[in-house]
Amino acid sequence: MIRIEKLTKSYGEGEHATVVLDRLDFGVDSREIYAVVGASGAGKSTLAQCVNLLERPTSGSIVVNGENLSDLNENQLRIARRRIGTIFQSDGLFSRRTAFDNVALPLEYLGVTRADVRRRVAELLDRVHLGDLARRYPHELSGGQRQRVGIARALVLRPSVLLSDEATSGLDPESTASVVRLLKELRDDLDLSILFITHEMDTVLQVADSVAKLDRGHIVESGRLVDLVRDAGSELGQALRPRRDFAEPDAGQAVWFVSYTTADVPLQWVSQLSARLGSEVALLGASIESINGVRVGHATIGVAGKSAPGVSSALAGLGLHGHPAPVVATSLEDVAA
Repeated sequence: MIRIEKLTKSYGEGEHATVVLDRLDFGVDSREIYAVVGASGAGKSTLAQCVNLLERPTSGSIVVNGENLSDLNENQLRIARRRIGTIFQSDGLFSRRTAFDNVALPLEYLGVTRADVRRRVAELLDRVHLGDLARRYPHELSGGQRQRVGIARALVLRPSVLLSDEATSGLDPESTASVVRLLKELRDDLDLSILFITHEMDTVLQVADSVAKLDRGHIVESGRLVDLVRDAGSELGQALRPRRDFAEPDAGQAVWFVSYTTADVPLQWVSQLSARLGSEVALLGASIESINGVRVGHATIGVAGKSAPGVSSALAGLGLHGHPAPVVATSLEDVAA
């Protein structure tokens, strides 16, 4: 596991200092994928560089399996870095080395015997489903395949923590999905702690167990992914599941925005809501899916002739939260009113 404790990184000194990360606290358990999201300039790249100790934190700690890496000298740190494998946004492969030779590079640097290198690299390329492409060069591989070679190289020294720094950025949806499936598979098989830094909200929904939002060097919201997307008041949860366009309601229907708040929302909730209200309910739009085996979602419905308290109560009884859409003025008479 890895713990980030009061992590601060600043550049410059005194009144001219720029604080990029300000006393961050979070942890990633074994077999957990923890995503950190944020806009450009939020501090994500600096966080990645501090976690793998390419940048020394100004203060605070990076603790891996109980050892504070921030306190180590350079010689100790070179050894400790082996516990953290890093997957970069660009695959970082050497163009004149084959997939096999790219994965083998860290072992060769450490002087591992050729027989052990062959055994370890072959094992990892098979694990990332590229065993039959070992002798291909990077330009002969797709973007997703090159990234999987990068994942194999990040695992070659048997780290306990895997740092993914925008590893799916620029990949097509199919390649992104394949990398996400692989990371989840490796997390389970190797008991890894994975810190997944990204700006791609859709990818977070596919991969993460927990998520935090980084904003100007601060974590402003964090929690279990399922809990956040179920929380109607969570800004991060709403950003992860943005509301999309919906169909126009029939005349006389009020538009309501609805979100799942429990795990036991019935599949037939629209018809059950209609029966409870004694009124027709129109489904205008919805996005329902499974996250980590739990059904979550949100929907837009049209309800005719019912008071807001009655609709809210009926929704709550089905494990749903709802609020009416704001009324939008459509004419000068509406504005005057």
